Amino acid sequence: MLKKNSVLIITVLIFFSSFFHAQEKPGNEPQKNISTLMNETTSGDYLLAIEKAGEVLQSSYIDAEFTTEAYLVFSDIDKTDKDMDVILRSVKAANLNVRNQQMYQTILEQLKIKLDNQSKFINKQDSIQNSIQSRIASLGKDKVVMAFVKDTLRQKQFQKEIQELTKQYKKTAALLSKNAKTLNGKKRKILENKTAVFYALQTVEERLQKSEINLIKKEYPLLWNVGAKADGEDISANFSGKIGVEKEVTLYYITRIITGLFIAGIFMLLIWVYLHNNLKYLKKAGCLDNLEALNFSFLNKGAFVPVLVLGLYIVILSNLYAPVVFTTMLHFILLISISFLFRGSWQKTSRYNWLFLILLFTVSSFINLFVPVSFTERCVFILINAGAVFYIIKQLKIPDNGLFKLKFFRWTGFIFICFCVLSVILNIFGRVSLSHTLSLAATVALTQVIALSVLLKIFIEIILLQIYRTRVQRGIVTIFDHKNLSDNLKTPFIIITVYLWFVVTASYLNIWGSISDSMVSLLKYTVHIGSLSFTLGSVLLFFAMIWIAHLLQKYAAYFFGEIEDEDEENINKKQHSRLLIIRLVLLTGGYLLAVLASGIPLDKVSIIIGALGVGVGLGLQGIVSNFVSGVILIFGRAIQIGDIIEISSQQGRVKSMDLRTTKINAPNGSEIIIPNGSLLSQNITNWTYTDNLKQVEISFNLKGETTPEDINGIIRETISGMPMIEQTRPCQIYYNTLSKESFGVLIKFWCSIYRTEEVISETKQALFKAFGNHNIDITI
Repeated sequence: MLKKNSVLIITVLIFFSSFFHAQEKPGNEPQKNISTLMNETTSGDYLLAIEKAGEVLQSSYIDAEFTTEAYLVFSDIDKTDKDMDVILRSVKAANLNVRNQQMYQTILEQLKIKLDNQSKFINKQDSIQNSIQSRIASLGKDKVVMAFVKDTLRQKQFQKEIQELTKQYKKTAALLSKNAKTLNGKKRKILENKTAVFYALQTVEERLQKSEINLIKKEYPLLWNVGAKADGEDISANFSGKIGVEKEVTLYYITRIITGLFIAGIFMLLIWVYLHNNLKYLKKAGCLDNLEALNFSFLNKGAFVPVLVLGLYIVILSNLYAPVVFTTMLHFILLISISFLFRGSWQKTSRYNWLFLILLFTVSSFINLFVPVSFTERCVFILINAGAVFYIIKQLKIPDNGLFKLKFFRWTGFIFICFCVLSVILNIFGRVSLSHTLSLAATVALTQVIALSVLLKIFIEIILLQIYRTRVQRGIVTIFDHKNLSDNLKTPFIIITVYLWFVVTASYLNIWGSISDSMVSLLKYTVHIGSLSFTLGSVLLFFAMIWIAHLLQKYAAYFFGEIEDEDEENINKKQHSRLLIIRLVLLTGGYLLAVLASGIPLDKVSIIIGALGVGVGLGLQGIVSNFVSGVILIFGRAIQIGDIIEISSQQGRVKSMDLRTTKINAPNGSEIIIPNGSLLSQNITNWTYTDNLKQVEISFNLKGETTPEDINGIIRETISGMPMIEQTRPCQIYYNTLSKESFGVLIKFWCSIYRTEEVISETKQALFKAFGNHNIDITI
């Protein structure tokens, strides 16, 4: 590009210099070879041509300047060049640690993609510069300009404009030349980095293959063939060398992910603020102690440590291919944080068991990372594994062991024993690397069961805290059926935690990469059935998104403080209506996203919809009618959850509504399931459409010497002292019969429809007592 640019500069400079050369020639006679076009071209045409050339040069200069995006990419190229120096030096000095080599491979592959993108951008900038040069070169092909070159008289006339034009051209040409040098330099740097990445990837892949071979073949002699002389090497120098390499690798990796760590920290801070505000609100309301009745174990002691545990696990899962020192430190901090969570709640035996697991993890990690392989090291490692197996077997035999009583923990204990026994055997027969890997993975598998059970408990407590805080805001401080709710929520979370346990354990076994690649290949496998083709991943994604949509719509109410058995008098009907709409949106959106994410062709979807249309016409009218009626009821809000309705001589409280049916709790405890189409097509009496009040009547007979005025006074005094009677609406008193000593009285008053029977009973008792105190016989 530089060569091409130089030629263009020389050509155009000669082109413009011809103007001045023509002006310096003596003589007044015009040139004889001026064409007809020259004779016909006017001064105005020449002026327009000069202005056009000036505009082209000006716009070319503006377009030739690099944008902010270009300078950012140039800066990124320089940063990549510096990163390459660090990563290549680390690759050259690193040992054959499989986890670190996997990390190098991941980083190098990312750098390769990054360099490809940088190369594409530089090529694009190169094309822009070439197009600008072509635009300038096109000026020499203009007929008016060519005529102007030969017309010396006109050149003298526009000498000032030509000088300005030449100045603008030199400025633009200098910028193009400078840009060409910059782009060529960036190209050279990218090419060098690509070559370095290529050879570094080859080195890392060879090391990984060598590590895999070493895991299978015998790396060291049989234990009984190793003498004590093997320990004579400079262990201190080897130890310090390994620390130096691991330190450099870890610091480099942290600088790469510092932005991600910052984002994770902000996310955890927001969660902490959210939980802290909820706990602060409950404490201010005097309900914080009620969390123990909800079986809280962690959040009632504060939100900092639970949020720290959650954040550490997120960082661990997002950095499976991080350097070993980095992941080991994260796991160690996680285990220590869990120890703080369990302070004061674990028994002495459980606390000792947990401390033993932390110590075992620490010692195994330290030996695996920094201690060179020797006869002494192999013997110590065998003793550690044998002691751990003996200790775990002893603890598993204790039936009431608090830490080991979890069913899944006991299964993991058996896995731990198998891994440790296999580690001892492999160590004896010289497969030391595989022995270390199995031993460390066994310890991680065992500790992760406790860590994930804690994580599961934290998730459940966060949901229960949100529910209880919302209920307290509504004035409901009673404890709800949290155990049944927790059991319902555990199922999806248990599936997730088991998957997380498998991922972390497999990553410590250094097999997660192979497993994930195999899973991706399997999910991308295309199946052809006739003209229809799909992948297994798209099918699984389709059903997974539908399952998630149903799961979200099922448990969405919990985040608003609503539970399934809610029957409070002051139920928030508007909130229930919003929840129904949210559930409808979640289901509809979930199905649409499932169809789009699965990659099902829309023409196939139209065929399915057409088939459904035929099915509706043949026999699904009732289902569609109920579905449409459900949507109308949800948005129309004629009936809402918590309403007392009466339909076809059946009365009850609306318990739940979905898109097909509505459930009603009858006063006798039975549940009536009514299709939404029936609700919409019949007359419905809604006792609570406007408010929750109902007018009730009590009739009774009085005998005694009294007057209607005294009777009215006693009744009003008694009614005013009843807190469950609505006092804003006056009590009405009617007399059915009147005689000298006998009165038939009917009173009407308002109370909550949810407590009608209770209010009537208490009011009768209060009236009986009040008239008795005045020596008036009453028969109710």
